[in-house]
Amino acid sequence: MNFTTDERPAPDACTSMAEVRTGVDALDRLLVAVLAERQRYMDAAARIKPNRDAVRDESRIEDVVAKVKAAARGAGLSESIAEPVWRLLIERCIAHELGVWDATRGGR
Repeated sequence: MNFTTDERPAPDACTSMAEVRTGVDALDRLLVAVLAERQRYMDAAARIKPNRDAVRDESRIEDVVAKVKAAARGAGLSESIAEPVWRLLIERCIAHELGVWDATRGGR
């Protein structure tokens, strides 16, 4: 099978590790693009939030994780993969948002 850089074989159609790797590499590029967009939302949040203490919102963290777990179940993604990945993503996004908040306000 030949694929362009934007195409990927369906997992069930893969018959070689080369095809599996083509699919994984294509998905990784897609995930990077989606995560970059998510980061831009964190930039917007840093711009909008009135104070630094508003950056970490424990109830919002738990809400996001609950929604991700529900979406994972619906998509056939193991919650044992989804939950820790999103918790780490959330923590890194909070750190990023704090850095942006500080940089735009001459903070810490």
